[in-house]
Amino acid sequence: MPLIAPTSLATEFESLVNVYERDDDGKTLVEWMKEDWQLFPDAKLDVVHASQLLGEILDDGDIVRKAFSPSPSYISEGLVQWETLRDEMMFRNRWFLEQDIDRERLKGLLEMLLETGVPKQWYRARIRTSDAAFTIGEMNAPPKHLASHGRANPAGIPYLYLGSTPDTAAAEIRPHTGEVACIADFTIPGIRAVDLRNPRGFVSPFVLGDASKVGQLRADLPLLERLGDELTRPVLPQRAAIDYIPSQYLCEFIKKTGFEGVLYRSSVSEGINLALFDPSKALGGAVSLYNVTKVSVRVDAA
Repeated sequence: MPLIAPTSLATEFESLVNVYERDDDGKTLVEWMKEDWQLFPDAKLDVVHASQLLGEILDDGDIVRKAFSPSPSYISEGLVQWETLRDEMMFRNRWFLEQDIDRERLKGLLEMLLETGVPKQWYRARIRTSDAAFTIGEMNAPPKHLASHGRANPAGIPYLYLGSTPDTAAAEIRPHTGEVACIADFTIPGIRAVDLRNPRGFVSPFVLGDASKVGQLRADLPLLERLGDELTRPVLPQRAAIDYIPSQYLCEFIKKTGFEGVLYRSSVSEGINLALFDPSKALGGAVSLYNVTKVSVRVDAA
């Protein structure tokens, strides 16, 4: 494995350090880097060893013991704009909106979440409704006149929802014990997709160069996390027509920006979901039958 001297990373880390200012009531630089950028992951480096490494990178063993806070010079209105827009489109206006969001900035942020290494193998599940299994054609997205509203698509505009594993695909349709699920495998070509599963872990502050761009990105990260939550949060069936509106708007914007799909966390499994905007890009394979033998439910106090 190739190794480099820690000091060779000094320039990159100095730009990152300049996003923070000395503050006796703050946290150490390592704590901020773990929290803000998911650098020095706990599974590999605890705070003590990460501080030692950062001290070697910066050639300054004293700075890693001091407390800092993010510079107040970098602010973002993106999250507030989104929350206001979200409220308006859900409860006041649907088509002619008064609130707007900085679309150029949002487009630039989404470009930072471009995932070109999207897996090629995916799965879709449907509960069998007769003795015969669905055909592969019936396992694709529904025709326009039958496409109901979904987490990513408005009614009448079908997208293809896929899971990374058969278990994930089955969990997404909320089956009951004893039912039989038809699960089809699909192959998709290389596509340009936005990955909203973990924005903090995906974006890199080191590709931006100067501290001002890094600081602005840090200020915008809460917006990206909020957008990821829009696609993951559980929605009650009786509220879906309203609660899906923000995520539908978001996916329409992502599609308009030139992406072909969006990756997001599953709210009911450990897998990954993909909303593919053009279902014709998916090549259907075989359809297999699975017995639903167990459905787990966890409850928390309200």
